[in-house]
Amino acid sequence: MKTELNDRNWEEFFLTDVFSINSTSSGIDKNKLIRKNGTIPYITRTELNNGCDLFIGEQEEKYKKDKSNVITIGLDTQTVFYQNKSFYTGQNIQILSNPNLNKYNAQFIIKLLKIQMKKFNWGGNGATLTRLKRSKILLPISDNRQPDYEFMENYMKAKEQVLIKRYKNYISKRLDKLKSYLGVKSLSEKEWKEFDVPDIFPKLQRGKRLKKADHIPGKMPYISSTAENNGIDDYVSNDEDVRIFSNCLTLANSGSVGSCFYQPFEVVASDHVTHLKNNDLNKYSYLFISQILSRLGEKYSFNREISDKRLKREKILLPTNEAGEPDYKYMENYMKKIEYKKIKEYLQYLEKKFE
Repeated sequence: MKTELNDRNWEEFFLTDVFSINSTSSGIDKNKLIRKNGTIPYITRTELNNGCDLFIGEQEEKYKKDKSNVITIGLDTQTVFYQNKSFYTGQNIQILSNPNLNKYNAQFIIKLLKIQMKKFNWGGNGATLTRLKRSKILLPISDNRQPDYEFMENYMKAKEQVLIKRYKNYISKRLDKLKSYLGVKSLSEKEWKEFDVPDIFPKLQRGKRLKKADHIPGKMPYISSTAENNGIDDYVSNDEDVRIFSNCLTLANSGSVGSCFYQPFEVVASDHVTHLKNNDLNKYSYLFISQILSRLGEKYSFNREISDKRLKREKILLPTNEAGEPDYKYMENYMKKIEYKKIKEYLQYLEKKFE
């Protein structure tokens, strides 16, 4: 079968001709959730993480999970995602179902749905259920002039293979560069010593409060106290009355206290995170130390935040060199060893999955 887009005939369809469109079966406000720790996706109107705000446990019986193998659309925010597991949702989520759907043709259709969503926006012109039902979508068709789901599936599979091949070539080259670090000493073979946090990070600085209503949509990560997605809570373009940091660690001082992430690019930091920087560190040594700083979360909580004063009194245990100083080079090399092992595992997984 040919898998080029221009090899097919295309036709417009109303969304209702392609999908059953229904409101979510649950629609639970976040503050009404029970059992917040679990494995069931809680889908909201966020544009991050496939629409998943967090993973929760079973909820009250009156809230029914939506079935898997559907497309979700967040009204107002116009977010569109494929859900491969049953899930609960927040408010204003619409469910698009079709028995011919699978993860491949769903991704094909989502690209086209997002084009349609661009005509909607937040507020009075949002993607209401009525407007969705009046919307049309252009799809490739088969000989019987119906959506050609098999073609869409094969097209996305072909694209997947191209990307997998490109990625496997990249990580194979990366493994060649990293294999020399396999001989790096284990953690137990190193001498360790306590250091005051200010001795490692002389300048501790909090981010600055930026109310949700003041967020200007953009491409710069906005870092808050979430423990997910490298601390990214939103993407903004604010550049006035904010604090922008890069090549540093951000430590959640409240909320998900202790969540610590390396930020390689410029980010806008909220007042719920503290910025830590040391010019002697790089990506790898930052990542090493971030894991140690994350342990601070064990002694703090939402009601007992990591204030600047408390953080300055904290000590962290680090591997040392012969001079008794933090061995940043060892930390870097150790993390490269870990990177090699993880990439190797993932390459083996890919080869097994797509053999």
